[in-house]
Amino acid sequence: MSHRYFPHTPDDVEAMLLACGVNNIDDLYVDVPDSLKFKKEYNLPSEMSETEIDRYFRNILKKNRRFETVLAGAGYYSHRTPSVIPYLTSRSEFLTAYTPYQPEISQGTLQYIFEFQSMMTQLTGLEISNASMYDGATATAEAMIMAVSNARKKNRVLISSVMNPTVLKVVQTYAHYHGITLEFLKTDQNGSTSKEELESELTKGDVAGVIVSTPNFYGILEDFSGWADICHQNKALLIMNCIPSTLVSIKSPGEWGADIAVGDAQSLGLPLSFGGPYLGLICCTKALMRKIPGRIVGATVDNKGRRSFVLTLQAREQHIRREKATSNICSNQGLMALCVTIYLSLMGKDGLEESNKISYDGAHWLAKELCATGKLKMTFQSSVFFNEFCVTAHEEVLNKITALAMENDILPGVRIDKDKLLIAVTETTDKKQLEKFIKIVQTA
Repeated sequence: MSHRYFPHTPDDVEAMLLACGVNNIDDLYVDVPDSLKFKKEYNLPSEMSETEIDRYFRNILKKNRRFETVLAGAGYYSHRTPSVIPYLTSRSEFLTAYTPYQPEISQGTLQYIFEFQSMMTQLTGLEISNASMYDGATATAEAMIMAVSNARKKNRVLISSVMNPTVLKVVQTYAHYHGITLEFLKTDQNGSTSKEELESELTKGDVAGVIVSTPNFYGILEDFSGWADICHQNKALLIMNCIPSTLVSIKSPGEWGADIAVGDAQSLGLPLSFGGPYLGLICCTKALMRKIPGRIVGATVDNKGRRSFVLTLQAREQHIRREKATSNICSNQGLMALCVTIYLSLMGKDGLEESNKISYDGAHWLAKELCATGKLKMTFQSSVFFNEFCVTAHEEVLNKITALAMENDILPGVRIDKDKLLIAVTETTDKKQLEKFIKIVQTA
């Protein structure tokens, strides 16, 4: 039966069946068990006009709640997106750009990817960057695979237990289906990864890589002094998951001696957008260049001596034997990479440092004032944090704070346990908004 939205006429269907050598559509699905076949009527709404469809989706969008003050973080942060970014990226040549297989007609796309890679290496302190990954979680999982591939006969990877739980779940899934043994490193009383356990596990000689985060899930800046040396002495790679916007103000993965840096670039001007799309970054040392998934854009000159850009390395299954490929990653989240490139070119080092200072000062002032209310206390008393911190209170108190805050148009943080609340402050939150939240806590 034909339908106005289905282009195939009964004659088209009959011609297709004849070409396939079958009598009816059902014959094409004989291998599908009967128990898996959908036998009910499809619940398709009646057709609508363009005006009706527009109204229908606008009513759905109204159900989304937008808060005046956002103190939630946990890996994704409410940073300001300069208005020029959506203006430039909405241009049709960017919105419709595809993989730049033909460099002669893709110089614009190749150039901004090259600039993105250059900026990522500067931020992370490492030599090589690809462009790019789906998100920070898959980038971390791909880094784990790189470590195992580099070690060849080792398939055990250690990962910090204070890694973002959403990242952990993705890494665990990848590990399971790649035959990798993933084990957690314990946490000390200060909310940091245990260095003693790291040393103990590495002496067993079967560890390919170690994954840690800076800041960690609780917002803590851990001290990784000597970690790279310990890993390298035992022929293991050190992988650091980071929040890239913080790297101009804290020690970078390269400065810590890490081999691979990964993370989600959402903090570099990408709006929260109810969960995405975001952008995964992955950088590494030059020694690992052939192991990195995705693509690398390089700069060269053409036959007339003009500067030009081309795809250089593409270590994926489409270009080499499937079993030899490091990954099947191909899509580089190009539009998101362009957003980040524009953001970094506008902000520069000084702009990022100013944004970080506002966030740092606001978070530390808020933490002090919240503890002064007597209702909340710092979960990890002696830890160093940047712009995100964890507080503890009785479950009933946190329930009341959360309810009152949301009634007053404040998203108070991310509840990570019955008695724990993770709070983040960025440059988008001013002192009046923070004072409003403090008063709510005082009355709870």
